[in-house]
Amino acid sequence: MSATVLVLVETIGEYLPMLENAGFELIVATTPSARQAAIETHGATIDAVLTRGPLGLTAHEIDALPKLQIITVIGAGYERVDLPAARARGIVVTNGAGVNASAVADHAMALLLAVVRDIPRADASVRRGEWSKVMRPSLAGKRLGILGLGAVGMAIARRASLGFGMPVGYHSRRPRNEAEYTWFADARSLAQSSDVLMIATPGGEGTRQLVDAGVIEALGPQGLLVNVARGSVVDTVALVGALGNGHLAGAGLDVFDDEPNVPESLKALPNVVLTPHVAGLSPDAVKATVELVTQNLLAHFSGRPVLTPVPLG
Repeated sequence: MSATVLVLVETIGEYLPMLENAGFELIVATTPSARQAAIETHGATIDAVLTRGPLGLTAHEIDALPKLQIITVIGAGYERVDLPAARARGIVVTNGAGVNASAVADHAMALLLAVVRDIPRADASVRRGEWSKVMRPSLAGKRLGILGLGAVGMAIARRASLGFGMPVGYHSRRPRNEAEYTWFADARSLAQSSDVLMIATPGGEGTRQLVDAGVIEALGPQGLLVNVARGSVVDTVALVGALGNGHLAGAGLDVFDDEPNVPESLKALPNVVLTPHVAGLSPDAVKATVELVTQNLLAHFSGRPVLTPVPLG
């Protein structure tokens, strides 16, 4: 397959031979400076771009790639890919919705358990030679609200319901009739009926600060929040305030507004568990994601429909 792919994703190096073995020539540029240099130097030869939601691809960059035919996005989110610019050029966009759902759901439950049982502080105390025992709540039977019942949300719901006996509610744009869980018409009413709010909805302007001060207030002082979606979905200022003044019990966060920059105000809080956007990273998940990217590229450059197209309107 004779096509040149600009790779912007920094977490898939071990699996890039899959693309090379399929016949693609790769230009790997995983830092901002390398990205700019690659587009300036090789822009006229690039046929495809491999990116992820937070890295995106701007209209200016699309304009600088005259041969660009397809943008493939690792993972479900594509919030920083300029879709109108792609549509104007007739460029195909694909994503990897659902491929890493199991890994993300596992991590979401791990964050939740770490917050509920205060695992990080317990671990730190033992390492300091202490034997400090603190009574912590059980997770079993707590009411779980999931914001976004896509592949990740469904995977979380199954783990919580079957593994921990948690009643599950959810909010999405419309009810999923095949789901056995309770639908709520808005995020605030979902939070009000939940002990735990798990965020698994796509990012982008449509969900920006969907979890605002009112939703956090509805969750209440005993409530817990876990975000494995996008930092933009949560009002970080309101979240920090609620965690600091006792209006929210705790949070587990894998995503942030300006990654990799995490506010010092969040780092200083004792009731927060933080991880560096790694929920979707497991060998199985990354391999499956790159396999899907490869199949989408092969389909496109062979004149066949891609497997996971993103609607461009």
